[in-house]
Amino acid sequence: MAWVASFACLSACGGDGSSAESDASVKSVSAVNASAATLAPSAQTLAVSRWMPTAADTWQLQLTGTVNTSYPAQVFDIDLVDTPQATINALKAQGKRVLCYFSAGSSENWRPDFKQFAAADMGNALSGWAGERWLDTRSANVRQIMQARMDLAKSKGCDGVDPDNVDGYTNKPGFPLTATTQLDYNRFLAAEAHARGLAVGLKNDVDQVSQLATDFDFAVNEQCFQYNECASYKPFTTQGKAVFNVEYASKYKTASTRAALCASAQAAHLRTLVLPLNLDDAFRYACD
Repeated sequence: MAWVASFACLSACGGDGSSAESDASVKSVSAVNASAATLAPSAQTLAVSRWMPTAADTWQLQLTGTVNTSYPAQVFDIDLVDTPQATINALKAQGKRVLCYFSAGSSENWRPDFKQFAAADMGNALSGWAGERWLDTRSANVRQIMQARMDLAKSKGCDGVDPDNVDGYTNKPGFPLTATTQLDYNRFLAAEAHARGLAVGLKNDVDQVSQLATDFDFAVNEQCFQYNECASYKPFTTQGKAVFNVEYASKYKTASTRAALCASAQAAHLRTLVLPLNLDDAFRYACD
């Protein structure tokens, strides 16, 4: 799943709003929560300061096509590899924060580092997503590839990362992954991001939100309203952490239905967008 893993406008939503970022969003971090057995030495010892999104931040998500940088959102979630450096530079010059997306739980045969995965690292195909296969997230080689991707995110000037497909154990990956191995891997990702001064989001993995909310700086959710899962994000919102939500159902393109959605999103302290499944900027409705 290139970006689908599981599954406030108080008037008709269609506009975008923004407010000035606060220096308070940069938070000092003296330690990271992770299993020491899975961390590189730098991740165990390095103390860094990093930006973190707040619950009030507006956002935009676009993973395909030429990124539209004109929206007055404060945070842009864009593809780590496909987004040109010039686009990231332009966003940063506007004072935007940049989250860089990559799949941490699947191989994608069009990525430039695909050949670095061993045959044994790759399991079953992801249903509905051509060219993707689940990864054995216990693999040291897989983890080294993810470390290199986060190095790339740091070098490109990303403020944070959005690692996707981090709930393989709930699917049929072709490996004996469990809730325990998933927690270990997700905490590994969080610690490695923090060691590089990057904010890191928990993408979906709804069943483990309560266990991982202290490890991650924000959450990215797909379709929690459609699947009645939004209440699961209270461990994030009660800490004042951002929960960026996107809905794909076509019913939300209708103004009256969207108004009810946005009212619910505001009440739950979620930042909700209604976007096309291809995430190509064909349309955008924001519950700002």
